[in-house]
Amino acid sequence: MGTEFLDRFTRAELMVVAAAREIVDEELVFVGMRLPLLGFQLAKNTHAPEAVGIFELGIIRNQPAPEPILTMGDLPNLFQAQWIGDTAEIMGLLQRGEVDVSFIGGAQIDRFGNLNTSYIGGHIQPTTRLPGSGGACDLASLAKRHIIIMNHEKRRFVPRVDYITSPGYGTGAGWRESVGLPRGGPSAVITTLGIFRFDPITKEMVLFSTNPGVSVEDVRRNTGWPVKMATTVGQTPEPTEEELGILRKFDPQGYWTDG
Repeated sequence: MGTEFLDRFTRAELMVVAAAREIVDEELVFVGMRLPLLGFQLAKNTHAPEAVGIFELGIIRNQPAPEPILTMGDLPNLFQAQWIGDTAEIMGLLQRGEVDVSFIGGAQIDRFGNLNTSYIGGHIQPTTRLPGSGGACDLASLAKRHIIIMNHEKRRFVPRVDYITSPGYGTGAGWRESVGLPRGGPSAVITTLGIFRFDPITKEMVLFSTNPGVSVEDVRRNTGWPVKMATTVGQTPEPTEEELGILRKFDPQGYWTDG
């Protein structure tokens, strides 16, 4: 993989910018921790000023936080929030189908976008116990769509996850409907190597673009199944100077973006 592009931005910064671009103006966004937190701040300050962020602690914001925040519970995120309630009320928005998009990650992912954050080696005799679901299963099951953000390594991109913590498309087309999930599913997977979207028929991940300095062969080599390609695999657009300036304002020491 080439490294020349890293002189201007990091892989994590590129992922944040790509995530922010997935947010559509006026959407209700369930904002996660780390990179999604920054992605929402960036989107609000650029192309999606009317997007509304909801946070698992019970916070709803229609304006970006005025200062850098490391967690959703930091005081600048509470300052002049539109509404402060509790987790049950926020999760109720999910259950009613009001959340347009959410962001989640995982330790393992397979070609249908299923995520594992529970057990490596299966749940009966696991070799490693992971943190579990938290609210991720709810987000994957009940939001109108969700975006997956994760590091791209072969040990993470596996033919079949050891345990489905957060459902993608299960075994493929029709699976979500068959198990009673009324809506949603992953729409994009943003990784350190590129961006995948999902075939509308088979529901399998399809490589849409590679990141600057990354080849298709790099993606193939780091993926545990034969990668399906879009008709034309493009290059993920680089962050603009405006986007980088705004992003670094909210993460000035590179706490989340390896700066």
